[in-house]
This record gives sequence, structure tokens and C-alpha cells, in this order.
Amino acid sequence: MASAFLRREARRLGSLTASGTLKALTGSPWPQSAIHQTQELPAFGSRTISTQIVRNRMKSVKSIQKITKAMKMVASSKLRAIQIKTENSRGLWQPFTALIRDVPGISVKKNVFLIVTSDKGLCGGINSTSVKISKTFAKLESGPEKEPKYIVLGEKGKSILQRDSSKDISLSVGEMQKNPINFTQVSMLVDDILKNVEFDAVRIIFNRFQSIVSFVPTVSTILSAEVAEKESEAGGTLGDLDSYEIEGSETKAEVLQNLSEFHIVCALFNACLESSCSEQGARMSAMDSSSRNAGEMLDRLTLSYNRTRQASITTELSEIISGAAALTG
Repeated sequence: MASAFLRREARRLGSLTASGTLKALTGSPWPQSAIHQTQELPAFGSRTISTQIVRNRMKSVKSIQKITKAMKMVASSKLRAIQIKTENSRGLWQPFTALIRDVPGISVKKNVFLIVTSDKGLCGGINSTSVKISKTFAKLESGPEKEPKYIVLGEKGKSILQRDSSKDISLSVGEMQKNPINFTQVSMLVDDILKNVEFDAVRIIFNRFQSIVSFVPTVSTILSAEVAEKESEAGGTLGDLDSYEIEGSETKAEVLQNLSEFHIVCALFNACLESSCSEQGARMSAMDSSSRNAGEMLDRLTLSYNRTRQASITTELSEIISGAAALTG
């Protein structure tokens, strides 16, 4: 019945066209330009909307891909600049590790966990890894007479620790990496820590750089001069220091005090550079992965857009052919 109705309507329209009735109707009262504009308007349907949505999505994915590629290039240039300084800084703290040994398993009353993190994100899980290790050490060193405290370098570590350990944060420093890290800057920071925070042992937690795709979470333990002297008097060893003779008027306690303070500065300077290298390497890896994912998503969106557009064209052609067939039939 529907096909019969369509055939009747097609024959009626054909007769109107042949007799000039349709031309007369279009001549008055509507202007011809308005009719042409109406005929040129595109059809608004679900197919048109879906192609527009896919096209907008493709634009946004292309923009994101440009940003991630640019961030990867910036991180690569920063990494090359910092890597040489990092390798040179390892010669500062390594002699101290041999002279005053690193004792990560020592149990003291006042532990200070100095966590080195980044100020910016988009660099994988290096910040969360450092915070998790510090919390694990704090649990192991917790007790009724023990006072674990946190010193946080970097906004990301601070934001993570503030969720459940805000009362234990003694000091937080942000924007350390806004300018290139130098020894004077770290010395001033350590001087501020020594004046405001009491400790028996400082545990510096950072990510040691190995390669662009690899970093090792590291804990460097530095004892205060008083605790180091007590350990030495109790029969413990202080690395190679006991094999040296102290000359001059300075006592062993004064030498240990000077060595301990300088050791903290050297270790923290190296830790900041190592963490900065690890951050840039992790950001390079993350941005490279993001760029590849954006490329794959763009390929899928392009395929979907082409299929949708082809389906729309095929449907319109089918409608035109069916209409022409109905008019001629």
C-alpha cells in the first residue's frame, strides 16, 4: 500500500510539473531566492551530527598530540643539561659514604624523612613511589618514644602527604626546580633545616637516575654528629674515619659535626639532581606513550569518520535513485 501511495504521488507531481502548475506556485507569493536558499540547506540528521562530533574529536586529539610531542622535546633538552651535572655530583657524596658509613637499619628516636619530589606532574609514578617508601620507613620506625617527621621538597609530594600525614610535616619547600639547582641553594636549605628541625638521623628518599626508562628509589641515611659519636664510643664503626688521626685543636666531636653537616648538603644536592633527571626521563617516556596513544586514537577516529561519511553518501545516493525510479515509474 505504501509503494502504491508513493507511485500515485510521483505521478501527480509529474503531471503538475508538465502542466506548469508547480512553476506557477513557485512564482507567487514566495520569492525565487528564498526557494533556492531552502533547497540548498543541508539535511540535519543523526548522520550529520555524528560526523561533526567525530571531526571535533579528531581536532582535539591532534591538538593533544602536538602538546605531548612538544613536552617530550622540552623534557629531552632539560635532561641533557641536567645529566652532566648529576654525574659530576656523584663524586661529592660517594667519599662521605666511605668515610662515614650509611646505616639504613639504625634505630633512633628522632627520624626525619626528607622526600625529594617534583613540582609538576605528567611524569609517571616517581612521586608516589618516593612517598610510599617514606611511609613504609615511618611505619617501621614508629613507636611510643619515636617521633618521625617529614620534610618535603616539591609540591607533588606535599599534596600526597597532606591527605593523611599533614600533622607530621615539619617543613615543605616548593618551586625548587624553577631555576637550575645549584650547591648554594641547597646549602641554604640545609642550613634552614638544621636550625628549625631536630633529628638523630636524616633519611633522604629520592629516585636515582639510571636511564630514560629506569630509575631506582634510593634511601640515604645520615646520622647526626651526636648519634655518630655515640655509635663510635659503643664499639660501632664509622667507616674509614676511625683509621685517620685528627690533627690540630679540633676534637673528634667537632670534626664529626662539620662532616655531618657537609655530608647532608652533598647528599641532598646529589638527590635533587638525581630526582630531576628521573623526572625528565619519566616525563619523556610518558609523553612518548601519550603521543603514540593519540596517534592510534586518531587512526581509529579517521576510520570511523570515513565510514560514517561513506554511509551517508551511500544513503543519499540510494534515496536519489529511489526517487528518480519512482518519478519515472
